[in-house]
Amino acid sequence: MSSPLLGFDLTTAASLLTGFAAMALMVALYAGLTVRDPMARRVKALNERREQLKAGITASTRKRAKLARQSQGVEQMRTVLANFRVLGDKQLKDTQRQLMQAGIRNKDAAVPVIFARVVAPVALGLVMAGGVYGLGWFGSYGPLSRYLFVAGSVALGYYGPHLFLRNRINKRSAAIRKALPDALDLLVICAEAGLTVDAAFHRVARELGKGAPELGDEFGLTAIELGFLTERRIAFENLAMRVDLDSVRGVVTTMIQTEKYGTPLASALRVLSAEYRHERMMRAEEKAARLPAIMTVPLILFILPVLFVVILGPATCNIVDTFATT
Repeated sequence: MSSPLLGFDLTTAASLLTGFAAMALMVALYAGLTVRDPMARRVKALNERREQLKAGITASTRKRAKLARQSQGVEQMRTVLANFRVLGDKQLKDTQRQLMQAGIRNKDAAVPVIFARVVAPVALGLVMAGGVYGLGWFGSYGPLSRYLFVAGSVALGYYGPHLFLRNRINKRSAAIRKALPDALDLLVICAEAGLTVDAAFHRVARELGKGAPELGDEFGLTAIELGFLTERRIAFENLAMRVDLDSVRGVVTTMIQTEKYGTPLASALRVLSAEYRHERMMRAEEKAARLPAIMTVPLILFILPVLFVVILGPATCNIVDTFATT
């Protein structure tokens, strides 16, 4: 008869561990076989942006009307919001800017986001109120706790879309900030090699495709806009609007000044690259300096008890055995 292990016999424990191992193997195989090219979706988005620019500049009136008819659901949401007088121009522009900063290029997506901010609090609040007061959910809790559940659901429905967008913006901005000094070094090399600004941005976007796809996506879109827009300054300003970083705005200001006054581009970008690389090193040193304070709580809660058990455990067992024999 097999001896028990943590309340299970050895056969059952071995079967459970084998099942977990097989499941982990299947998950690993699925993750390995379904790896997608990170550039495929971004190249598709850039091509769509190219077609939008072509449609806005050279397309006929019939083609523009066809593009407008493709967003009937968005127009219905827009009509509902306009009837309730909750769709303002400033709010729409702010939401579109946040979506672009989060990497979502479709301007029509701003209307569903605003619609979700209006509908989600009401829907979640009604569902939670019906469940709490009608169906008896959380009946063991007091009246104040049940009211807090309903109020929390309303707050979650209102702030949920905003928190989702802010989280995506922060992650994307952090990735772009980390890769910006290397991208500026590549721009310096391209400028010194004699490439034009359009070709330099295209080249850097291609080189950053897999290492820093977020920044490569932005540079690729800027290169496309440089080739299609009537004023090159607008393309650089769009880059500063899509990326909410002071460092990117500094690069944009430098590019606009070089275009306007004819100052050397390579030297200015080299200075910016050195400055941003120094800032990146300072941020890394700041994180390293905070590490001891951050590790104090896990050290006290998880590492020291185990260390005490390992060190004092054998001595305690020997003492107990000694007193037991006597």
